[in-house]
Amino acid sequence: MAKPPDTGDNYAMAAKKKARRSTVRRKEKAPRRILVLDVGGSHVKLRVGEHGNPQKFVSGPKMTPGAMVKRVRKFVTPADFDAVSIGYQGLVVRGRIAAEPFNLGAGWVGFDFEAALGKPVRVINDAAMQAVGSYAGGRMLFLGLGTGMGATLVLDGIVEPMEFGHLPYKHGRTYEQHVGQRGLDRLGKKRWRKEVAAVVERLRYALEVEYVVLGGGNARLLNELPKKARQGANSNALKGGRIIWEGSGSPLVLNPKYRKRAAARRK
Repeated sequence: MAKPPDTGDNYAMAAKKKARRSTVRRKEKAPRRILVLDVGGSHVKLRVGEHGNPQKFVSGPKMTPGAMVKRVRKFVTPADFDAVSIGYQGLVVRGRIAAEPFNLGAGWVGFDFEAALGKPVRVINDAAMQAVGSYAGGRMLFLGLGTGMGATLVLDGIVEPMEFGHLPYKHGRTYEQHVGQRGLDRLGKKRWRKEVAAVVERLRYALEVEYVVLGGGNARLLNELPKKARQGANSNALKGGRIIWEGSGSPLVLNPKYRKRAAARRK
């Protein structure tokens, strides 16, 4: 004899249990073909997949998110990728852009990238994305030396973007105004390099990190790296854009396999 269908509270409870079970069972895998967009103050870099051909186009202070999407569509179509990672040059809170950028056009807050690009999108601060791709385990500070100064802490696999660049530093100027592009233009290379070394030492002691990774376009201008600092690479941002789809949570927690591999390399 067939059982009568559940009704009322019994049916609702059964449905909830089934939903919980299916949620646990259906652990989604990271997308295979990820379009990574590294949005900088002077260029947008992009690549599809781990072994795709990196490409770039000019951004600048007037570039809006809509204009960026139009340019991206000249390089790729939605059929070319399964998901998108965006490294954004500004404040990102819980995967959403929370403030307009200093070095780009307006309209970024609230822009619907998923609708515009036609695929699932994850947004992260651009320095955080490069930090993820640069991470080698333990307690790391990443500083991006480019148009501005990006900063991210990765503490035992937990990623925490920071906004040190706009904090007051000295002589009425911020950290970014000393070690970003404006600082380089004002001070010249020799004095700028000394400022970078001083900032790295100060932040390393204050934050009690094991090492500092220096990335961004201007890191290549350093003749000598500060103590316990390593040279980063802009290509690590594209790598980080792929890795963030394998992490979870807010703040982002990296997949354990990257932390284990990093720990093994450091031994």
